[in-house]
Amino acid sequence: MLAAFRKPKTFRLRALHSQKKFGVAGWSCPEVLQKGCLHFQLPVAGSRLCLYEDGTELTGDYFWSVPDNSELVLLTSGQTWQGYVSDISRFLSAFHKPHAGLIQAAQQLLSDEQAPLRQKLLADLLHTISENIAAETRAEDPPWFEGLESRFRSKSGYLRYSCESRIRSYLREVNSYASVVSVEAQEEYSRIVDIMCRELRAAQYNGSYFDRGAKAGGRLCTPEGWFCCQGPFDVDTCASKHSINPYGNRESRVLFSTWNLDHIIEKKRTVVPALAEAVTERDGREVAWEYFYSLLFTSENLKLVHIACHKKTTHKLSCDPRRIYKPQTKPKRRRPARKCQ
Repeated sequence: MLAAFRKPKTFRLRALHSQKKFGVAGWSCPEVLQKGCLHFQLPVAGSRLCLYEDGTELTGDYFWSVPDNSELVLLTSGQTWQGYVSDISRFLSAFHKPHAGLIQAAQQLLSDEQAPLRQKLLADLLHTISENIAAETRAEDPPWFEGLESRFRSKSGYLRYSCESRIRSYLREVNSYASVVSVEAQEEYSRIVDIMCRELRAAQYNGSYFDRGAKAGGRLCTPEGWFCCQGPFDVDTCASKHSINPYGNRESRVLFSTWNLDHIIEKKRTVVPALAEAVTERDGREVAWEYFYSLLFTSENLKLVHIACHKKTTHKLSCDPRRIYKPQTKPKRRRPARKCQ
C-alpha cells in the first residue's frame, strides 16, 4: 500500500567509459537498468548498476534507501568499478604519457581561469605533464639548463655536483672546528680530518646520492630520478608523501635545492663536538674516525627531507659511546721459553 504513494526514484546514470550522464527514473532496480541499457545501447543480460561513489552494487533491497539523484555507473559483464578510486586511476593514467592535446587543453583552461584554487590546480597539472624526465643532455632539454654554467652537459652531472657541494660544505665545517680544539689535540684532530677528506675524495664526495645513473645502493632516487622525502628525523616515513623529480624540468630542479640532507644526530651540535672531545680525551685510545665519517657524510645518518619536514628543533640525540673509540686489542701473552734439559 505504501509503495503506491511513493514517487519513482531518480538517478543520474552513465556508462563505464562515458562521461555523459542522463537522468533516469524508475520504480525498481530492473526498470532503471533496462532504461539505462536502452539509452546506452548495451545488453541487459549480465549488466548491473553500481553507485559511482564507492562501487556498491544496487540491488532491490537497497534500491529505495539510496538518496534521489545519486550517480550510478552501468556495468556490463566483466566490467568493474571501485568508486572514486577508479576515476582517479583513469585520471592518472592519462598523465603517464600525456599527449599534446591534453597539454593544449590544460593551457587553454588556465588562460581563461580566474578562480585562484583552480588556477593553482591547473598550473600544477601543467607543471607535471610538461616534464621532460627522460631527457638527459643539454641538447635534449635546453630549458632545464637555463641559468647553469656551460660546463654542465648532463642533468645527472649537475645533480651529482649539487650533492658533492653539500658534502664538501660539511667537510669545511668539520675542518674549521680545529681552531676550537685544544692545542695539544689539534694535530691529531687535523690528521683525522685529512683521513676523512681522502676517503671522501675516493667516494667522489658521495655525489652518487643524487645521480639517477648510479647503482641502486649508491643513490637516493629511482632510475627515473624520483626522490621521496624520508620524513623528519624522529619518524620513519614522510606522512605527507612528498616527492619530486628534479630531472623533469627547470622549476623542479630549483625547488629540489630547498630539500635538505638532514643529519639525524646533529652535525654542528653533536657530532663535531663529540669528535673533538674524543680526540682530546683519547688517552692512548684510537678514535674510530670511520664512525664519525658515517655520521657526518653518509646516508647512515643523513635523511633527504622536504623543507616542510625539516625540523629545526634540537634533536636531543647523541653519539653511541661504544663506537667512539676503536676496540683495544689485548697483547698476546708470551709463553715462557723452555729450558734445555
